[in-house]
Parts: sequence; structure tokens; C-alpha cells
Amino acid sequence: MNYTQNEKISQITPSSLIVGIDIAKEKHVARAQDDRGMEFGKRLIFENREHGFEMLCEWVVKHQKKQGKNHVIFGVEPTGHYWLSLAYYLKERGFDFVIVNPMHVKKSKELDDNSPTKNDTKDAKVIAQLIKDGRYSVPNLLEGIYAELREGVKVRDQLSKQLMITEGRIQNNLQRYFPEFFDVFKDWSGKAAICSLRCFPFPSDVIQLTAEAVLAQWKTEVKAGVGIKRAQQLIDKANKSIGIQEGLRFAKREIHDLLDQYMLYQQQLEAIEEELEELVKEIPGAVEMIAIRGIGAMTVAGFYAEVGDIRRYRHPQQVINMAGYTLKEHSSGKHKGQTRITKRGRSKLRKLLYMAVRPLVAHNPTFQALHEYYTNRKERPLKKQQSLIALCGKLIRVLFVIGQRQCEFDGSKLLQGIASK
Repeated sequence: MNYTQNEKISQITPSSLIVGIDIAKEKHVARAQDDRGMEFGKRLIFENREHGFEMLCEWVVKHQKKQGKNHVIFGVEPTGHYWLSLAYYLKERGFDFVIVNPMHVKKSKELDDNSPTKNDTKDAKVIAQLIKDGRYSVPNLLEGIYAELREGVKVRDQLSKQLMITEGRIQNNLQRYFPEFFDVFKDWSGKAAICSLRCFPFPSDVIQLTAEAVLAQWKTEVKAGVGIKRAQQLIDKANKSIGIQEGLRFAKREIHDLLDQYMLYQQQLEAIEEELEELVKEIPGAVEMIAIRGIGAMTVAGFYAEVGDIRRYRHPQQVINMAGYTLKEHSSGKHKGQTRITKRGRSKLRKLLYMAVRPLVAHNPTFQALHEYYTNRKERPLKKQQSLIALCGKLIRVLFVIGQRQCEFDGSKLLQGIASK
């Protein structure tokens, strides 16, 4: 399937059978029509199971023979994750499979009957009509190493989120029962701090010990960085604590369970990051990307997890559009509105690129120079935030070229023409 609007329209011919499918959790609804919008037969309701997919294929073959069509294009409105199984099933059997924008379905559902009514049968027809007009896109169904990366990055993000939640719950527990703990330990996740939380987490536990006993317990985990003064400080803070005195039995159990969860998530996160780093290096060009100062292996893994095989794209603007970094403005007559990014696209990719550009501006000389130029040029200087967004586009172009050619990063090419301005 091609990319431009005209090319997409040209692929819908009189020999095409267009099948619009409304996706649901258990049962899908399909409707078939030709390139002029003439509908064939009644709707098909089929289950989200193998026998349901087989029923769909038999139904389509019947319409093909009856109407004399030799090309079938399936289209869906992507609903959650329920459409993915059908997409891979049809792709494996050589069918063309496309998706339509849910916003387009919502806005065009009144064109035929002038009614705001919404149901599965009507949506299936609206989807087919949008495909007829070439208003569709080809989904990026990842395979092989790229599918592994997407799943691995998803698991990594989930672990990171759980780690943050667990950390917040630990701090919540301490703020309630021993708020002065943070006066002694600025970082609760340090070895000595965790040792304290394991052995004597609350003031009632600490005041029963001597400074020597506290220090001796610390020394089983930490060889340096703690001394008798800090141990005495912990005891002094415990004696004057304003922490809650009730419910300590299960509060102590909670802190122990949370520490176990925190350690488990941390170990799992380290293991998956190590595995992802090894996996991403197998992709041509990934090693050259990681070699760029300020770019890490997890950034490259996340990039490929979102875009897939970079060699499938003909121009970096396609990736920019996918990330939602395309510019928009609202202007009319003499009024010229502000230019902003559309934010239409993969939000994870957009966030990943933005978070990657910030350390690049801080540590990479090339991106530092570009940021300085964008924010201080004489004509149309950008604000700092605008400059960072512009640099996200630059970063996409850099990664695109390296992924296509497997070449090393040459910052001088990005700075050509800037020094003289």
C-alpha cells in the first residue's frame, strides 16, 4: 500500500471489494461494498475467534465470486487491542488491511442518513465509505525483532510505572509513621536506609536500640558512609517523632511487603533493560545511533519499538507525522494564529523523542549549537520549548538517515550554513 492520498485512492478500483468492519470485544460486524458505494448483501456478524475469522473469509469469497471482484481490502476502526488478532490473521493470508481514523468515523457518520445514531452496523458502513474515498492508513504491524522490541518496551514501561507506584507507597507509609526518617536519610532507597526499614522501620523500634546496635546492623549491609553520629541522629529523631502510634503491626507488614515488591521490580527492570540492549544492537544502524553522545540504548529500543523497520519509510516526514510533530495553525483573513504541533500520532513516540532531546541539548555539542542558534537567531527566534520541538524533528531525520544508511553521526552536516548566519 502506498502513502500519498492520490495513490491510496488509485488502489480502490472497480475490481475492488471493500469490507468495513466494526470491532468489538466479542463480536465484529462486517459490511461489503464496491468502489462506488453500492452495498452487497446483508451484514455479517462474526465472533472474535478462529471460526469467526474463517466465516468472514468464506463470506468475502462468496461476494467476490458473485460480484466478479479480484481484489479485497479490509478496513477497521482500531478499537483498543481487539483488532490486532484479525489484522495479523488477514495479513498472513495476503489480504490488504487498513485502518481509518476514529475521529473521521465520528464526524462522517451523519453523511448518509443525517442522523447522529451510532451502532455497530452503521459504523461498519461508514468505515467502508471512508476507505472508498482513500481516507485510510496502513497499520504498522510489526514482525520479528521489531515486534519483540515493542512488547519488551511495553513490559519495561509497566515495570517502571509499578516501581514508581511502589516508591510512592513506601514514602506514604514513612510520612505517616516516621516523617523524621527523611531528616536522617535524604534518599530512602540507599543501602543503610533500606536496612533500617527492614530491621527497625518505626520510632518505637528505633528507641529500643543503642547507637552502637544501629550502627552494627548497618555495617552488615554498608561498609562505608555511615557512622555513630548518624545512628545517634536516627535515635534522636525517633524520640521526638510525631508519627502515628496506632496500627503499627500491619503498617510494618506493609513496609516489608513494599520493599520486597520494590526490589523485585528493580531486578526485573534491570534484567529486561539488559536484554533489550542486546536485542536492539542486532538491528542495522542501532549501534551507530547508540554511539551518538546523549542517546542511550533504551531510547533507540523505544524508537524502533514505535516505528518498526525504518527502511519501510520513504521520507523522515512520515515518522514526524507519526509522532504528531506536524505543525498546524488557525488563520483566517488578516488573522494569523499561533503555530503548534498537531499531537496527532503515537504519543509514546512523541514523548520518547522529547525526553531524548533534552539530554542531547545538555551534552551533545551539535544539538547545543542548534539550540543556541534557534533561540538567538535574528529572524524569528524560537522560545526554548519551541526549539526543543524543532530539535525533535532534527533527531528524527538523524535517526532516519542512520537507520537507512548505517553510517556514523556527523554533527558538522547538521550545522552547515548556521555558522555564517
